[in-house]
Amino acid sequence: MTSKFVRGLGLFDSTMIVAGSMIGSGIFIVSADIARQVGAPGWLLMVWVLTGLLTVVAALSYGELAAMFPDAGGQYIYLREAHGPLWGFLYGWTLFLVIQTGTIAAVAVAFAKFLGVLMPSVSATNTLFTLGPISFSTQRLVGIGVVALLTATNTLGIKAGKIVQNTFTAAKVGALAALIVLAFFIGSNDEAAAHTADFWTPIVNGNILSTLALLTAIGTAMVGSLFSSDAWNNIGFAAEEVKEPHRTVPRAMMFGTIIVTILYLSANVSYIFVLPMDGIQHAAEDRVGTAAAQMIFGVNAAAIMAVAIMISTFGCTNGLILAGARVYYAMAHHGLFFKKIGELNEHGVPANGLILQGIWAAALTLSGTYGDLLDYVIFAALLFYVLTVAGIFVLRRKRPDAERPYKAWGYPVMPALYIVLATLIMIDLLIYKPAYTWPGLGLVLTGLPVYFLWKRKAAS
Repeated sequence: MTSKFVRGLGLFDSTMIVAGSMIGSGIFIVSADIARQVGAPGWLLMVWVLTGLLTVVAALSYGELAAMFPDAGGQYIYLREAHGPLWGFLYGWTLFLVIQTGTIAAVAVAFAKFLGVLMPSVSATNTLFTLGPISFSTQRLVGIGVVALLTATNTLGIKAGKIVQNTFTAAKVGALAALIVLAFFIGSNDEAAAHTADFWTPIVNGNILSTLALLTAIGTAMVGSLFSSDAWNNIGFAAEEVKEPHRTVPRAMMFGTIIVTILYLSANVSYIFVLPMDGIQHAAEDRVGTAAAQMIFGVNAAAIMAVAIMISTFGCTNGLILAGARVYYAMAHHGLFFKKIGELNEHGVPANGLILQGIWAAALTLSGTYGDLLDYVIFAALLFYVLTVAGIFVLRRKRPDAERPYKAWGYPVMPALYIVLATLIMIDLLIYKPAYTWPGLGLVLTGLPVYFLWKRKAAS
């Protein structure tokens, strides 16, 4: 056992955690649903532009807090310092309950789904055995196996975790960049060229959307793009393992989000370049990336994309597993989680937290409910992002003399702009997607009785 983290993450490693945690399977899939909602290629791109701007501005704003509090726990610490321990706990609780673990489950199952393209025996319908209401399909077992393998790897120390992260992130960035470049050189076709006539005409179900309807559609469509661009803040969770965290964490957030934003926007430009709008909107099983690849690689596209997405999801799962346990470690140190989770093993990592996280992610995988849960928490995730960025204003007032090695870019305009835009999106979701937003708030509020139970236990 050891009492100290190992500072083994440099700028490249940290940037790979940011980019690798962001890029999963979403970029290859969610553009289909976005295109159906906004009805025109120009507005499809606009959704990704707005998402990218929001993400980069948030990352640049978070940099100030990351530099002020370079401790394990990241956003949990920022919320705790700015708004008090209750808000920090509600974030950490929701992160453990579904944001981090549900995403781990979803991305691990996505890996299994695309493995099924190469190995048809890996399927949601191929059930090996059942235990009561729970069926153990080959797909679920592969997903659980990925979680178990990467959890075990990360218990061996930060060096083992970063080797996996660096390798798979570099591979998937290269694969996505290659797909984009090849689309422009090989995939051009006359059918896709028809976009030029209706590039900005938002046609949905045969009708042209009004300005208000279009704005509403953009707000609701951003759920998919925002989820695909999430997890950039994960490097803050592992700040105590970063070399020169005051400088490295803010820079990694900035570089990682900019790299991914450029890749995402370029990928969507390539989709528009090789596919007609109808082909994007109605790609088989929403697999727009595979549909685009078919224009480049022909009959081999499904297998090539399956390999690319497996690489992407494997690296994404590793980054989420590596970072998440550091939040539960910080909560335990404040008496708000199980005491054992606040211990480090002989390799200087919170192994107990990693194992607990892995067990719960596996349970969500078996439950099959993680997809619904993730739909519910996008509103909650936005709420915590807004509260965290607002924390910059709070801390500037509460601690004006505190050391700030890095200051939020464009303060106060850019952080305020983020708060306004993200709040407008939340209001849009509250009005037009209540089936998702209110249950999401309910999940957050389940943390209230738990918080007071932990407080009582700590006081006794």
